[in-house]
Amino acid sequence: MLIIFSGLSGTGKTTIARELAREIGAVYVRVDSIEQALRDAGSLTHPMDDAGYRIGHAVAEDNLRLGRTVIADCVNPLDITRSTWRAVADSAGVRAVEIEVICSDAKEHRRRVETRVSDVPGLRLPTWEEVVAREYHAWAREHLTIDTALCNVQQSVRLIRKLLNNKPNI
Repeated sequence: MLIIFSGLSGTGKTTIARELAREIGAVYVRVDSIEQALRDAGSLTHPMDDAGYRIGHAVAEDNLRLGRTVIADCVNPLDITRSTWRAVADSAGVRAVEIEVICSDAKEHRRRVETRVSDVPGLRLPTWEEVVAREYHAWAREHLTIDTALCNVQQSVRLIRKLLNNKPNI
């Protein structure tokens, strides 16, 4: 199956996605890491656009076709970015589960954004102003929403694992 994480920077999606990947032994595909590797390679002659996502899609599909569960970790801000991940799952013939991670407490969200340290060498994290200004479309289809202002990492992972065991497709 393909588990697709989405949400603004600083909501906790990477922390939850990593812990879930560790617990279930899934392949973990993080678009931030891919995009930073492309920058580090110095081979970009144009803006990043969707290059990181396209590479992530290819890596995810290769692993899905091998029968592996894959977790995709990215902001996924637009319906088109969400739909392309679903298309990867469809192409591989596997179930897609979409999870949006939010932090409904704006003060806490801002604190996280302003105090976090990048774990990807060279990756410049967005400022609070960049996070709140980011284009992020509301969801138009059913998905699971995790609010990290209301539950911690372990609670979030338990909720997701319960969903994975009980729901055919979300």
